[in-house]
Amino acid sequence: MNYYISIFFRAIPLLMGVVCLGYGFYVKNLGQLIGSEFVVAGHVLIYLTAICIALFTTAATIIRQLINKYNNFDKWVLPSIGYLASIFTMVSGIMLFETAGQNSAYVVSGNVVFGLGLIACCVSTVATSSTKFLLIPKNSSNLKEGDEPEDSFKESTAKILISVPVVCALIAFIRGIYLLMSSSATENFVAGHVIIGISLVCASLVALVASVVRQIQNKFTEKERYKWSILVVILGTIDIIWGIAVLSIATNPAWIAPGFVLIGLGIVCYSILSKVLLLGMVWRKSNPLAKRVPLIPVVTALICLFMGAFLFEAEIFNIAYFIPARVMIGLGAICFTLFSIVSILESGTSSSK
Repeated sequence: MNYYISIFFRAIPLLMGVVCLGYGFYVKNLGQLIGSEFVVAGHVLIYLTAICIALFTTAATIIRQLINKYNNFDKWVLPSIGYLASIFTMVSGIMLFETAGQNSAYVVSGNVVFGLGLIACCVSTVATSSTKFLLIPKNSSNLKEGDEPEDSFKESTAKILISVPVVCALIAFIRGIYLLMSSSATENFVAGHVIIGISLVCASLVALVASVVRQIQNKFTEKERYKWSILVVILGTIDIIWGIAVLSIATNPAWIAPGFVLIGLGIVCYSILSKVLLLGMVWRKSNPLAKRVPLIPVVTALICLFMGAFLFEAEIFNIAYFIPARVMIGLGAICFTLFSIVSILESGTSSSK
């Protein structure tokens, strides 16, 4: 990989993080004067930055291996940065909803922020799994199925890595069910649906971590080539259909926000699909379509941005569209950051062909 291109790909998640953080504080500060919608949207945008940071650590982990500048310091520090960002986000979310009192805006944003921390934790695990990334093209080119590569993950380590996003998905799902069943209050309805949608994003990252780990171990089978991709498609489609269903049965303007956010989370799942699909496509074979896979997160980012533009227009007539319009911009930034990661993966895996 060209050194200057590597800087560009590492800069993308940081720039998107700056966009989310700056835009989030701008919106949140307006909320002190105008209304609760600004508070919710502001908090969500601010803490989407944690996912961008975790994606940066993933990009940096892979790129520094590709340009032969990876060392033990990078091996421990880069994933640690992502985990610290995720822990900070989860703790911030808990503090927001635990100290909310009767403030529904803090109940909703606190729970969603907690969920974003779980996603950041899953992405940080992708970075941790990628600390031996160079074994993927090496195994694919030089080993047969069943051969044991040198310096691979131990089976116990592999199980721990895969279990992290599994646990995060379960925590988010259980929290969402608890919110929906504990009260019929609007804020619980909104937060419950969104955090269950977040659990499906975490579950999509299970597929990504499992693909990376099993290829590093040289245990990735022919049946898995598209199995994990199909799982991600199903999870993303569930989010989108669920969001459409919520919008279709909406009897309260407050239901508009979770409906569109669920659709946005489904689109994020499709962005994750690009990475899972690419790993399957190039494993032990040359696939000319692999170079087109990075277009998937570009398309999903544009979809989020265009949807956000339409929602901004709808907001003129109904303030209920305010939150999803802003959140969709943040999700578009996440999708575009995933373009950077999948481009790095494509470069790293195709280099062995």
